[in-house]
Amino acid sequence: MSVLVQGAGVAGLAVAHELASRGARVTVLNPAKGNQAASWFAGGMLAPYCERESAEQAVVALGQRAAGWWETVLPGSVIRNGTLVLAPARDVKQLERFGSRTSGFEWTDGDSIAVLEPDLAGRFRKGLFFREEAHLDPRRALIDLATSLASAGVAFENDPAATAGFDWTVQCTGYSPDNADMRGVRGEMLILRTRDISLSRPVRLVHPRIPVYVVPRTDHTFMVGATMIESDWQGPITARSMMELLNAAYSLHPAFGEAEILETGVGIRPAYNDNLPRVIRMGNIISINGLYRHGFLLAPAMAAQAADLILKERSARH
Repeated sequence: MSVLVQGAGVAGLAVAHELASRGARVTVLNPAKGNQAASWFAGGMLAPYCERESAEQAVVALGQRAAGWWETVLPGSVIRNGTLVLAPARDVKQLERFGSRTSGFEWTDGDSIAVLEPDLAGRFRKGLFFREEAHLDPRRALIDLATSLASAGVAFENDPAATAGFDWTVQCTGYSPDNADMRGVRGEMLILRTRDISLSRPVRLVHPRIPVYVVPRTDHTFMVGATMIESDWQGPITARSMMELLNAAYSLHPAFGEAEILETGVGIRPAYNDNLPRVIRMGNIISINGLYRHGFLLAPAMAAQAADLILKERSARH
């Protein structure tokens, strides 16, 4: 069975893996590199319990096995140090609100926070620690997964005309203004570098208006994100967003005030009205879309659903 996967973002690569590992002949078409922009600018947090604060229970259910999937597919890619959620003293009520909407955490005091993140000692009095959560470097994961797929015989094609002769097509092309059922949600992020602070896990800073997360990466770099703006404008980061993200990082630790700004980025997240992803079949075409802000968390589950549809159809025919 031959399958064309349109799009080489996290959803496209995940479904390519699911299909190829079950015996399908897979070609990945990525004529426009920008299609993976939302994945490229992701935080890489595998945090189903934290996401419940603003998402439906379905996100928790679909995302609970994500860390295990990524570790199986890309051994050594997942860092299982949990997630730490903090708030300045003036916003402690927001922290309590966060806890009331989530599960899978334990309350921490100042001493516990200092043990988890020594460089934050004395800065916060209360926090929530989600011990079972994890994270990965999304860019490294995209590169390594594409390399692994190519080694396993998956073909990669850049010619948009190469769409004929396949038994199935799986569309994983993300947001399109032509899709009336979908909206674009703009997310802006920064990558900072400083040797003056170390973090072992993603830290979410609760704020009544703009919640921000700081995710450690290699070489003393940190991803700081991300805004959620109801817009599909793809222009560069705005001054307001830059100030808000930098202020949040500085409030987490003053060392970020002297950090280098290595990069700014903007990704347009594809979202349906309910902010939940969908696998939709139309004949021999399947669409995976609407992953919103949960790409790396939900792509494994959605890819498995799409692969099941295709392979069950093959079994029924034989």
